[in-house]
Amino acid sequence: MNDKSILIIKGVGEKTAALFMRLDIHTVDDLLHYYPRAYNHFEEPVPVRELMPDTVAACAGMLEKTPGLARFKHMQVVTAALRDDSGAVSLTWYNMPYLKTTLKPGVPYIFRGRVVRKRGRLTMEQPEVYSPADYGKLLTALHPVYGQTKGLGNKAIEKAVTQALMDRQLERDYLPESIRTRYQLAEYNYALEHIHFPEDEKELLFARKRLVFDEFFLFLLAVRRMKEKREDRESAYVMDRCGEAKRLLHSLPYRLTGAQLRALKEVYGDLAGRKIMNRLIQGDVGSGKTIIAVLALLRAAENGFQGALMVPTEVLARQHFESITQMFEEYGIGARAILLTGSMTQKEKRLAYEAIESHRADIIVGTHALIQEKVIYDKLALVITDEQHRFGVGQRQMLGSKGEEPHVLVMSATPIPRTLAIILYGDLDISVIDELPANRLPIKNCVVGTGYRENAYKFIAKEVAAGRQAYVICPMVEASEMIEGENVIDYTETLRRNLPPSICVEYLHGKMKPKEKNALMERFAAGKIQVLVSTTVIEVGINVPNATVMMIENAERFGLAQLHQLRGRVGRGGHQSYCIMVSGNDRPETMERLDILNRSNDGFYIASEDLKLRGPGDIFGVRQSGDMEFKLADIFTDAAVLKSASEEADRLLADDPELSQEENRELKSRLDAYLEKSYGKIML
Repeated sequence: MNDKSILIIKGVGEKTAALFMRLDIHTVDDLLHYYPRAYNHFEEPVPVRELMPDTVAACAGMLEKTPGLARFKHMQVVTAALRDDSGAVSLTWYNMPYLKTTLKPGVPYIFRGRVVRKRGRLTMEQPEVYSPADYGKLLTALHPVYGQTKGLGNKAIEKAVTQALMDRQLERDYLPESIRTRYQLAEYNYALEHIHFPEDEKELLFARKRLVFDEFFLFLLAVRRMKEKREDRESAYVMDRCGEAKRLLHSLPYRLTGAQLRALKEVYGDLAGRKIMNRLIQGDVGSGKTIIAVLALLRAAENGFQGALMVPTEVLARQHFESITQMFEEYGIGARAILLTGSMTQKEKRLAYEAIESHRADIIVGTHALIQEKVIYDKLALVITDEQHRFGVGQRQMLGSKGEEPHVLVMSATPIPRTLAIILYGDLDISVIDELPANRLPIKNCVVGTGYRENAYKFIAKEVAAGRQAYVICPMVEASEMIEGENVIDYTETLRRNLPPSICVEYLHGKMKPKEKNALMERFAAGKIQVLVSTTVIEVGINVPNATVMMIENAERFGLAQLHQLRGRVGRGGHQSYCIMVSGNDRPETMERLDILNRSNDGFYIASEDLKLRGPGDIFGVRQSGDMEFKLADIFTDAAVLKSASEEADRLLADDPELSQEENRELKSRLDAYLEKSYGKIML
């Protein structure tokens, strides 16, 4: 039953199923594995006088009078005042006009929402409304908060998950009992139920640990199986000619750093050798990995082969393509590059397919469109994936299968401590670029409280007046999710009110259609948008040398390594760049943690500090990124579980390489299903 359509779930019709599909939920199993992104903990209501700005709280009381309704541009705003014995607080709702008639003065309510200070007064924004009896029922347990889409709110998803858990077919636990006992892991069906509806934090951590172990364990088994299949295979593509690549290297207007030259030497050694290259280049943002990729692709071309560069977004693909084309024209390089992305017209794609198949194109740059069935290569000898953690291992393998066992080069700007990188990239040799080009101006950092916002807005306006651009990062898309945190849509309105009208402010988030995202990023790259408010979707998607300000709201909600990644979006041009990290709370441990970024621009140092500082408590935030292929697991927070899963995968395969023993057959079946699924899914 679990692999059947979600249409079999009571209350889910064709219309609702279409909304679920937007969240990539097609089957009951997809829904069961659509984990909450956070949890609400309902506290006892507090008196109005105890409300604190920048927190989520509940208050009991009555409305003084019937709520008012006002219209601002495209928004309808309902306002009311809640009074108790200790004072009054303003209540505000956006685009919920029906509340004007449903909320009555003199009736006892409990309102729960985010408290902010506006124009010197405390306001509770977008609070949820409860009767005292209903709120009392919520006080005991943790409540799931899911990622949502327009038309499909948290309550509807929670109801469907509840129904799916009631109707599901219980599964046999595929993890050998010896492993479960050794690491004190929950039974699988128990974990699946309690990740959605835990009674308390202890139960949540117990369920989560099991599912995190599973994610790491299956991933590592898959990686090791692929490594075994590839190991010691002879390469059909030996690249010993490098005249053009050498000429381009000596023509560049800058000198490569020692770390770049070391990585290039290792790549060239692999390409000229008899074995198939499987190498990771790990380098901080701005360390110059792309030129290594271009030189490797050119070397493949001058040896009569084709090379492909796969990147996670269309904007980045176009930027790489234009940069390579311009470079080749400038220095008289004969190789021809071509672009292939999903949004190209059928005619453009057909012409690209023909050029690739006939080998009129030597270097193919694109997104996951490169691995579509229609693309036929001629002697595809080198496959490079940029920002590896955005593509599953299966996609690397799939692109690789387009050639006769091509060389594979993976590039990542995600700083991961070497101990973890060796586990995660166990099928790859690792090159590290650990120094930045000498001409890079260090980014100036500051960690501030919410009271600094007004000054930050003035600073952004000043930079824009000087011809520069800015990013503002928020952890959430919309205010309906009851979690502390600035949200992209409302924040954009706030900025438009606070910045001069001549400044174009737009927003971008992962729930938008790819075409919309591409159009917005291209407008920002072209300088038509001065301030871009975004979720972390921009983390790897765009290169805008003119952007000099990165302002990160609720910086305390992000991991240090991710904050560093976001900061790397600026400082890419010749102008001085700045990163303003706004913390939603001023607890000493929060400020101490963020101060690490204040003191250092070294991604590898920051990653190692992140590893030391993260703990189980960090799982209660909004999950921001899907490193590698993981839904729940975080390589920093769960580093200890990752190491255990790695040791167990090694032990199991040493004892039973084919997983043919009776106790491992269920696991083999699960691993085969995992491999099949991961081959078909791009992690964007």
